Amino acid sequence: MLGVFKSILRDPPPGMAFEISEEGIAAARIGARVEMEFQPLRPGVLSVSPVRENVLEAEEFLAAVKQVAATQAAWKRKGAALILPDYSARITVLDFDHFPADAKEQLALIRFRLKRSVPFDVDTAAISYAVQTGAKRTDVVVVMTPQEIVARYEAPFRAAGMNPGLVTMSSLAALELAPETGLNVFAKLAGRVLTVLVRNKSVLKMARCVELPSADLEDVAAVLAPTFVYVEDNLGGRAEKLTLCGFGAETEEAQRRFTEELGVEVEPLRSPLGTPGEENAGLLGYLRSVAKNN
Repeated sequence: MLGVFKSILRDPPPGMAFEISEEGIAAARIGARVEMEFQPLRPGVLSVSPVRENVLEAEEFLAAVKQVAATQAAWKRKGAALILPDYSARITVLDFDHFPADAKEQLALIRFRLKRSVPFDVDTAAISYAVQTGAKRTDVVVVMTPQEIVARYEAPFRAAGMNPGLVTMSSLAALELAPETGLNVFAKLAGRVLTVLVRNKSVLKMARCVELPSADLEDVAAVLAPTFVYVEDNLGGRAEKLTLCGFGAETEEAQRRFTEELGVEVEPLRSPLGTPGEENAGLLGYLRSVAKNN
């Protein structure tokens, strides 16, 4: 489920990539040139959550997938990359003084660490992780969600004749568009869900995904301010940049406010293929990972 793109660079990318959000399905056909489109969803078809059913109108969701994937039948490559909403899973970074080399021991240790901090059964959950080895400690990026949530998102794509060989999360994929120099914070807003990722160069150091009382900048600031304090107190320095995504018409005001309140350079996330937003930032990041001119 993690966006580990090195293997994608070695192997041919799938014929199509999709990002799912409550607003709709963003799709890209990957070939000599990228063709993108968006299929809106009626409010109420999806309700994103890590603890309850996400697909509320399965037939309508299936019809939308078939609509946006209609041209896939003409492609020889039936593989697809699937990018899920952040809030459909728990994304976290665990740090270890010692991390075992054996994969079974690694998985058991991760499940043990998360057993009391996730609102679902870790023993039956779908889980993926990426090991980031540092000089003294090992940081492990973990994505975990109930198996049935992933299965319900995948089902209509399989019914349309595709194989979702890569499943990742929106902000992890979008991070491909964010700067990799220095100590940086990435904040992505999707409805009332705010995802905050902290990266030191290429190493992800912290991940938070919270449902806010509202999408107002006041509620966003209430999460960002303590995050910046935590970064300075625990990561050896002040954050150098804040990158914003999904703020829409509030982007300029958010830049002005957070520059003033947090004392940091603030810039919007950018892509050569268009403006990354709450419904397509992961897709644009994924496309950047498979072709750097995207």
